[in-house]
Amino acid sequence: MTNHNDQAQPHDRSTTGGAPTPEELREQITHTRDELGRTVEALAAKADVKAQAKQKTAAVKQEASEKAALVTEQIREKAEHAADLVRDKTPDPILEKASRAAAQVRETTARAGQLASEKTPDPILERAGHAATAVRANRTPLLAAGAVLVVFLLIRRGRGRK
Repeated sequence: MTNHNDQAQPHDRSTTGGAPTPEELREQITHTRDELGRTVEALAAKADVKAQAKQKTAAVKQEASEKAALVTEQIREKAEHAADLVRDKTPDPILEKASRAAAQVRETTARAGQLASEKTPDPILERAGHAATAVRANRTPLLAAGAVLVVFLLIRRGRGRK
């Protein structure tokens, strides 16, 4: 077997006849093993499609998350700007009336909720509590089902007009 490291390491030859010493051979073997190990690891990393896919997925997720945060911030800023414009252009008496009406709606809703809670039998309240807990636990599938239903109804409504 030809040693390609002979040219790169001329100091490996003994001064007595040019044959390497056992110590030099051990060093060459250790060096070759290390180099071979790094090469195998590099080839394994290139061949590991699953790991590459996970890395790519993580990178895409990160990028999407950053873009979503950026878009969310932009939308928030635009909404605040629009609200400021509406506030600036709406006369004060109308703003005051709207504020009073909103407060009245909140109070009426709170009273209606309290009255309904007082008049509703305990077993029904308990079932409603369990249902609310189940809905909170399965929020994503329920939202997806609701979105599918809305799309279905919009398609059906659009076909009915034609």
